[in-house]
Amino acid sequence: MFTELRYWCSLCKSLFLITCLAACSVNPATGQQQFTALMSPAQESRVGAEEHQKIIKQFGAPKAGDPVQVYVSKVGQKVAAHTERPDISYKFFLLDDEMVNAFALPGGYVYVTRGLLAQAGSETELAAVLGHEVGHVTGRHSAERYSRNVVTSLGAMVLSAALDSSSASRALGLGSDLFLKSYSRGQEHEADALGLRYLTNAGYHPDGMANFLTALNGNTMLQNRINGGARQAPGWFSTHPLTTERIAQTVALAGQYPKQGLEGRDDYLTAIDGLVYGESAKQGFVRDINFYHTKMDFTFSVPAGFKMVNQPGQVVATDKNGAAIVFDAATPPQNMDAFTYMTQVWMAGEALAGAEKIDINGKSAATASFSGKVGNHPVTIRIVAMEWKPGHFFRFQMAIPNGAPAALIEELKRTTYSLRHLTDAEKRDIQPYRLRVVTAGAGDTVSMLARKMPHSTYQEERFRALNALGTGENLTAGRRYKVVSER
Repeated sequence: MFTELRYWCSLCKSLFLITCLAACSVNPATGQQQFTALMSPAQESRVGAEEHQKIIKQFGAPKAGDPVQVYVSKVGQKVAAHTERPDISYKFFLLDDEMVNAFALPGGYVYVTRGLLAQAGSETELAAVLGHEVGHVTGRHSAERYSRNVVTSLGAMVLSAALDSSSASRALGLGSDLFLKSYSRGQEHEADALGLRYLTNAGYHPDGMANFLTALNGNTMLQNRINGGARQAPGWFSTHPLTTERIAQTVALAGQYPKQGLEGRDDYLTAIDGLVYGESAKQGFVRDINFYHTKMDFTFSVPAGFKMVNQPGQVVATDKNGAAIVFDAATPPQNMDAFTYMTQVWMAGEALAGAEKIDINGKSAATASFSGKVGNHPVTIRIVAMEWKPGHFFRFQMAIPNGAPAALIEELKRTTYSLRHLTDAEKRDIQPYRLRVVTAGAGDTVSMLARKMPHSTYQEERFRALNALGTGENLTAGRRYKVVSER
C-alpha cells in the first residue's frame, strides 16, 4: 500500500511540476512569472462575456446615455488607457445597487455600484477603485486562481484515489473553494500597485486609493454601530479585504509618486448630484416602521420600536426583546389556494397548530403556528400566507417569545392586516432618497447640514462618514458637501 501511495504522490508531484514548468509565463504588467495556462486570454474573454450577461440580468442594464454611466466609463477608459494589455477592450458599467461594491470579470468587464459612488469623494478616488479592478484583470488574477484551483483539484483527486479517502478530497476541495471566493493578499497588493500606476499615469493624484479606503472603513464601522454590532451585507471589503497593513502599504506605495495630479472633487460632486441613494424603487423603501414597494404596489407596517432591514429577497424586522418578523414572496404551484399551499407545500410535514383560512383586506389567506427556537430561546412561530394575486403569494413569519405581552401579540396581528395596496398619493409621493450637493455658507456647521438629512438617528455621524470628515473636523465655507435628501 505504501509503495502504491508513494507512486501516486510521485506521479502527482511530477504532473504538477511538468504542468507548471510548461505553463508559467511572464505577465507584462508585473514582470513576474505566473501560472495561468489553464485559462487562456481567449477563455477569459469568453467567460467574461458569459458572466456579464448574468450580471446584467441580476442588476439590469445601465440606461443608455445616462450621464453618470457616461462619466464612470470616461474615467475608467482614462485609467485603462495605460495598461500593459492592449489585447483587452475594457468596458465599465454602473450598477443600480446601494451596496458599496466594485468588481471585475475576466476579459475587461469592470463594475461599480451607485453605493460606491455615493461613498467616494472625488474623481481621483473613483479612478483609484477602477484602476484597482483593472489591475486584477491585467494581473490575470482570475486566470491564476482558476489554473491553481484546477491543479489543486487534480491533486485532491489523485491523493483521494491513492488513499481511497473522500476526506482528503473534501479537505482540499474546501481550500479550493475558499481560494476562489476572495483575492489573496499578494493579489490585492499587486492590484493596488498596478491601480496606482495606472492612476498616476492617467494624471490623477496618487492618494486616491488610500483616501477611499480610509473613508470606506470609517463608514463601515458606522454602519456596524447603526446595525447594533451586526456586520453589513457583503460588499467591497468581502472580496477585497481591508487591513491596517493594506492601508499602510497603499500609503507607502503612493509615497513613491510625486504629490501632484488631478483630484477632481468638484467635477465628481457635480456628476453624482441627484444620484439615487440607498434603496431604489425596484427594491422597495423602508421608512421608519413602514415598508413601501411602489413597483409591486404594496405596503405594510411593523410595530413601533422594531428595526426593519430591507434585504435581497426579504424584509426583516426585529425588536430588542427577541421578537422578529420576516416578510417575503413565493410562487406556489399552479391553482393552489393559500391554505393548501401553507399546509402541503410551505410547511409540509410540520406539526402546525390552529391552521385556518382567513381574509386579509379582501385577500384569501391562511395562518397557523408552531413551536420553535430563536437563539436557543423558545418562541412561537406564527406564519401567514396570502394570495396577493394569481400565482403570487406574500408570506409573514413572526417569532413571538414565550410569555410575550398580549399588547405585542396584538401589534403583530395588526402588522399582518396592514398589508395592502398603495394609494395613488403614496405611489406618487414615496420616492427614493437622493444625494444632493450643497455649498457650506460662512455660518454653517456640521450639525446644521446634517439636519437636512431624512434619517432619524446618527444624523451627524452619517454626514461625517458620507463626506469623510473626521470627528471634530469643521466645515469649510464655500466648500461643497454631500447630503441625503428626500427629493
